[in-house]
Amino acid sequence: MEMTLDHKTELNSGIQRSVTVLGSTGSVGRNTLDLIAREPDRFKVEVLTGNRNVKLLAEQARIFKPAHVAVGDESGYEDLKSELSGMKIDISAGRKALVEAAMRPSDLVLAGIVGTAGLEPTMAAAERGAIIGLANKEGLVCAGNMLVEAVKQNDGALIPVDSEHNAIYQVFDFRQSDSVERLILTASGGPFRETPIDKMSRATPKEAVAHPNWDMGAKISVDSATMMNKGLELIEAYYLFPVREEQIEILVHPQSVVHSMVEYVDGSVLAQLGSPDMRTPISYALSWPTRMTTPSPRLQLDKIANLTFEAPDIKRFPALDLARQALQAGGTAPATLNAANEVAVRYFLDETIGFLDICGVVADVLTEMPTLELNSMDEVYEIDGEARGRAEQLVKRLASNK
Repeated sequence: MEMTLDHKTELNSGIQRSVTVLGSTGSVGRNTLDLIAREPDRFKVEVLTGNRNVKLLAEQARIFKPAHVAVGDESGYEDLKSELSGMKIDISAGRKALVEAAMRPSDLVLAGIVGTAGLEPTMAAAERGAIIGLANKEGLVCAGNMLVEAVKQNDGALIPVDSEHNAIYQVFDFRQSDSVERLILTASGGPFRETPIDKMSRATPKEAVAHPNWDMGAKISVDSATMMNKGLELIEAYYLFPVREEQIEILVHPQSVVHSMVEYVDGSVLAQLGSPDMRTPISYALSWPTRMTTPSPRLQLDKIANLTFEAPDIKRFPALDLARQALQAGGTAPATLNAANEVAVRYFLDETIGFLDICGVVADVLTEMPTLELNSMDEVYEIDGEARGRAEQLVKRLASNK
């Protein structure tokens, strides 16, 4: 998706950029605020939102003094109000409050709310023409065409924060997109890259969230362990960049140094390299179209010595095929995939189902649900709800057969 450099580029020319951080208490949000705190003259936090972690949200608000703070869980409203008593900060709570927070004026919205809860706020930011630093996968997975169109129609910008898409964005020549032959998304392979399948069936949540390279939340870490995260990223890449589905490939790269690559028709392969630190892609989105200094560890390639690559094992990681099938089917299929996966991961984390059951549940829901054309946000939520219901039923069936 080509982004034009318009009047927004001036925001990095000595003018303080105002920032909304959606999901400030999560991993991406905390890293974003870490960067902002290092350059207070360059950034001003306008809005902060969190879900349930009221204490951390209040602590962030006391430090950054935003104009508005919203908590997604309505039960946290009174506690947040008490924590911020005496401060001139507007406070709101609930799902609608998150959407309204995204609509409040600011130059850039860092969309870091995990799951479909981040879909409406991200769309609201797009509809007001904000620059969006997109760390939420579900916006593009569930409503890719609608989100991209909203950004274009409202003269906004969509800067991917996922390390893989951010890497591609940095080396993708939008002016000559027809000269691109392949996008190569790299994957660490997660904690089970070399684990026999029979042992994977006995994997515990603790083992699944132990990512070898990245510090992420539980849900995203499990997605990395199943490689569903890479499947979702394949769908994202399709909407972010003007390429065909078959031009997007996945390559396992255990060192997580080469974050992704673009191959051109002349045989050139351009890659973005860096240490596995989310602050690098976040900083790129925060300061786009210029760059900012980060505390990320610098690469020492002589110390790393070896960079290895391998094709993913589809038998071990069926999530990759499921995601590609959903993208090829189009319409409501990616939203169905995402919803079923969220439910299955949640039940795996509470030990109701096994690790391999995650993809089993997703596959069955995709088979049972018809693929329909997607035309509105209401339809996204309708499909999301139905897919979650189907997944719940399958999980109960699995649990009863244990």
